[in-house]
Amino acid sequence: MKFGVFNVMQQRDRSQSAEQVLLEAVDQAVSAEALGFDSCWFPEHHASNYSLCPSPLMMVNHCAARTERIRLGTGVIVAPLYKPIRLLGEIGLADVLSSGRLELGVGAGYQPFEFERFGADLSTNKEATLELLELIELGLTGTRFEYNGKHFQQSSASMPVHPVQKPLPPIWLVGSDPSFHQRAAERGYAVFVSGLLGRTESIVKLRHRVEQQFAAVGKSADQLRMGLLRYAFVARNKADARRYAECALYQTRLAYALRTKTESISGDYIVAERPFEGEPTIDELLDRLIIGDVDTCIERAVREIRDARVNDLVIQAKLGDLPHGLAMDSLALWMEEVVPGIERELGMPIADVNPVGVVA
Repeated sequence: MKFGVFNVMQQRDRSQSAEQVLLEAVDQAVSAEALGFDSCWFPEHHASNYSLCPSPLMMVNHCAARTERIRLGTGVIVAPLYKPIRLLGEIGLADVLSSGRLELGVGAGYQPFEFERFGADLSTNKEATLELLELIELGLTGTRFEYNGKHFQQSSASMPVHPVQKPLPPIWLVGSDPSFHQRAAERGYAVFVSGLLGRTESIVKLRHRVEQQFAAVGKSADQLRMGLLRYAFVARNKADARRYAECALYQTRLAYALRTKTESISGDYIVAERPFEGEPTIDELLDRLIIGDVDTCIERAVREIRDARVNDLVIQAKLGDLPHGLAMDSLALWMEEVVPGIERELGMPIADVNPVGVVA
């Protein structure tokens, strides 16, 4: 069992500069290492304030120079938006410069808003992602390679910089699509899913669906490494808890608008916040998510770790316009008080919880 942190790097309005948002994300990575987190993950989004990070690999490289131990992950590389030969070169570079600490999260993307600005076809995003995974394996594990797929073509080439980690950095396939879970089972990839605003029960059901894909190719559920991205916030008072829940709803509203092509843009790139049909209330979020005092967070985290057999819990403490200090205080409370409480409840050290077997 491992714990990670994720920062979407949102600029809710212009009262906070883009520079401040990005530098606070770097500070979070450095502080996460000092607190004992195992990993830090960076997103990829384009042309809106939903996230100011267009390149997770650039963040990996920068934070690699500021840290020594913590694993640094792409959460995610949006595969259909890349030229393969450039991406392969940057993956090799990032793993070398981080001394072999790269975690390679790969996903298909979901925002029409972004794909339109790249002139890319969202309807084929999953097919393109599976092809790019083949290219990563071909180009970074061998010598000279070429590829002629439906979505990507590559003339004969050789990558001069290969990853330090052999044969490749750990690959995480991100998303809930069964074809991704099947590929993960076949190739020994990890699976990374988002809990969104759902209850524990929905995560347990998703775990079962992933296990079915593993069973279909003859792999044991014990060989599945599953990471879960979760809204989580340890609060010292009810007001801070409500503020975090409100920021979680804000992020979800923007994601919904960008997913459904209902976004309204002002000030060049600011996505307007609008409620969506069926959205939960703040009280419902406080009831279902890992938000609250130390004891509440311990209880809810234990439930998800135990029932969904999560191997990596990646928590998002900073989102919306939540003050940086509150997010950092939450991360400190998580490692200093919540993690020991989880160990007490489960009766074992975190390192022994939900171990992953060898994927053959």
